[in-house]
Amino acid sequence: MENLTFDLSRQSVSELNQHLHGTPESLAGQHITVSHPDGAHNIAVGINAPVRVTIQGHAGYYAAGMNKFADVTIEGSASTGVAENMMSGKVHVKGFASNGAGASAHGGLLVIDGDAGLRCGISLKGGDIVVGGSVGSFSGFMAQAGRMVICGNAGDALGDSLYEAVIYVRGSIKSLGADARIESLTEADVTALGALLAQAGLAYEPSEFKRVASARSLYHWNADAEQDY
Repeated sequence: MENLTFDLSRQSVSELNQHLHGTPESLAGQHITVSHPDGAHNIAVGINAPVRVTIQGHAGYYAAGMNKFADVTIEGSASTGVAENMMSGKVHVKGFASNGAGASAHGGLLVIDGDAGLRCGISLKGGDIVVGGSVGSFSGFMAQAGRMVICGNAGDALGDSLYEAVIYVRGSIKSLGADARIESLTEADVTALGALLAQAGLAYEPSEFKRVASARSLYHWNADAEQDY
């Protein structure tokens, strides 16, 4: 494996990303270390290659956004929009994540060891998100497909206007959003949860979690409901 280091105290984020936007063939097997990130924005965005990236510290907005194929580790915390619109690969935040973590992710796996802020997994479209801690309000809002695993607690309006995505919560739920409901775990849920927890390196038992899914009452307009759901 070829190892390269970009020092953001001396080099720009643009230089880093320009390298990471090389052809998949040229980047395959590389391990890129990013030192002194110091909360810079847009680190390692738009990767489309099977490359490993290790960010040695805290990252700013949209770190690892639009990721495809890459394995990105952030050894600190991440600000708004980490792994936004991820298509595939893995992003691992070893600290905390701010608002909108994993927003609109189509695929891949986002692991957050600590807590995540508001709107984690908003408009999720098929990716998987595992949060070792708690999440803020409106997490899973309009999540269309994919799975979220929350090992801590959830804030207000969890899963508001949920579609086909499923949310698993180990702790307490402050409130459920419109059309979200708690359901019994199935054998398929237990299997899926066990696999996701293993990928995230977490040892919780799947049976400790609650399943939150859509009641599907918002799928069709009901003129008689008078907006009272």
